[in-house]
Amino acid sequence: DKIREIIERVSGRELPTNWFPYSPLDANGCLFGVTVTGYEYPLVHYTDANGNNGSSDITYGQGKLPWRIDWPAKWAWIGVTCEAFGKDHGASGGSYDTGKEICQLFGYDAPQPLVYEWISLKGKGAMSSSTGNTIGPMEALDLVPPEILRFLIAGSKPNKAIEFDAGMSLVNLADEYERSCARNLTDELDDESISRRRKVQLEDLMGAVRLSSIEHNSIADSSNVSFRHLALLAQTKTSDEQVWQSLALDETNPPSDILIDRLKKMRTWISSPHFPAEMRIRVIDQPPHDLLGELSNDDKLVLTNLTKMLQNCDWDADSIAACIVDSAKSIDKSPRIAYTVAYTCLMGSKKGPKLAPIMAELGKQEVIEQFSRCLDSII
Repeated sequence: DKIREIIERVSGRELPTNWFPYSPLDANGCLFGVTVTGYEYPLVHYTDANGNNGSSDITYGQGKLPWRIDWPAKWAWIGVTCEAFGKDHGASGGSYDTGKEICQLFGYDAPQPLVYEWISLKGKGAMSSSTGNTIGPMEALDLVPPEILRFLIAGSKPNKAIEFDAGMSLVNLADEYERSCARNLTDELDDESISRRRKVQLEDLMGAVRLSSIEHNSIADSSNVSFRHLALLAQTKTSDEQVWQSLALDETNPPSDILIDRLKKMRTWISSPHFPAEMRIRVIDQPPHDLLGELSNDDKLVLTNLTKMLQNCDWDADSIAACIVDSAKSIDKSPRIAYTVAYTCLMGSKKGPKLAPIMAELGKQEVIEQFSRCLDSII
């Protein structure tokens, strides 16, 4: 009766006359349609959805407490001192308001509340398991390193809504995490010239990085191989061994378990519909005749120059980028033209992910042969 009075008074809603502070399971282990008809400790008597009578023993866990009672009961049983929960539970008359009074009946003070905003899926609204609008924790962990997910939460104030995007925003978040890990935040804090506001920002960032790390060496690993570069390697190298070779890792200097796990997650992410189109690498090995037919005379001259320059180019991203730029500058044209031509020949599109690193990972002979095939097809 005391619990009923609290729930009705605080929540402002009237409970059914047959309401009971315990929900028994029927003989088939189902809660649906079960109506309590009586109670004699330790048995709760009921009638199931089919009209069958039965009894549930509360000492054997043959049922459960309703949510508004279960929550404060756990606070008292476990000894919870601080509880974080979504804003719906923190609304006036909500679960926390009734829970903190019910908790007193169990001889325990309610824990300090920490109300947080909801996490939303970008473009789809608030995550909700009841509506199916959610990416489950296990699915998210199949796609994203746990540090990045933790950084998303730890780097946001509890009262700020979080929009989770498993596409390009995830890449930007990973970049932010890696940059933060690479900074010497302690030295920045020691700078006496910084403002109080800046100091608070740095302290918050230090806390977010610390809370995001799952192992002592995970931060070091995250800064050694960037998220973007791993995405590039996972798309241009067919086997894990080729990825490790590109990173100069071998039996004497093997990849860490963390890096191995990250490559696995990266390949899963790439094969999922969440991977951003602007980062997807699709390398072609035949001339894209339709696009090549749109090339101007200047475009064709740039392609000729670029094909020749690449033959004598040191095969690294910086040198390749310089060749692309010089192939256009040599005829007083914008480097933009050269990049468009290169994307056309190599990826069958007029734009795409950062090109020079992709070319460096593909290999010199493969790239030059494709450019030559394209050049031959327009002569």
